[in-house]
Amino acid sequence: MPERPFFTRELFRFFLDLEMNNNREWFHANQSRYEEHVKAPALHFITEFGSHLYRISHHFRADPRPVGGSLFRIHRDIRFSKDKRPYKTHCGIQFRHASGASAHAPGYYLHLEPGHCLVAAGTWHPDNPTLKQIRDAIVARPERWRAALADRKFRARYELDGDRLKRVPRGYPAGHPCAADLMWKDYYGVCGLTQRQVVSRDFMTLFATICRDATPYVRFLCEAIEVEF
Repeated sequence: MPERPFFTRELFRFFLDLEMNNNREWFHANQSRYEEHVKAPALHFITEFGSHLYRISHHFRADPRPVGGSLFRIHRDIRFSKDKRPYKTHCGIQFRHASGASAHAPGYYLHLEPGHCLVAAGTWHPDNPTLKQIRDAIVARPERWRAALADRKFRARYELDGDRLKRVPRGYPAGHPCAADLMWKDYYGVCGLTQRQVVSRDFMTLFATICRDATPYVRFLCEAIEVEF
């Protein structure tokens, strides 16, 4: 256990202030707060989590590079958005599969935002070929899929979340036992966190346990898209 927490309440104070002052002038004047209370501790957390992640699976990466690594950039992509606020008001960290270079690859995600902290495990917005592979695997191996969802530890920690279709997608049997699960457009589970948990000294251990408890679900997704777990 570390002598002090990785994250402190200053992280949440920074994002609360940024929510009220989401402009470049304010951010530049307060960038040292971001560097000290968000970016530096997040990169430290990523580095230290590497050994924990390796014990879960050898095929996921904890990448502490400040650009292009596990830490998402704070700048929003506003090119095609009506919302022109330049900065995200949360810290996002993803430990993705070594086979995927994008945020859509299977992985584990940590979201730190005032009043909204969570862990997610799975794949977010997979492209159409990947989505088809997952659905095909559910149709072909329904017992394996239902066993992953019914795993005691996974069920106790996670709730499935994401975008859904209104009906079973074309080409899949509406009467299939897992028909409702074929309507997902995302395949990930979410486990909520409190800010008190995030700023505790044992948060690293808690986060590793939550990620490990998603093993049956993430393993199924990896097998579905033919990558190693």
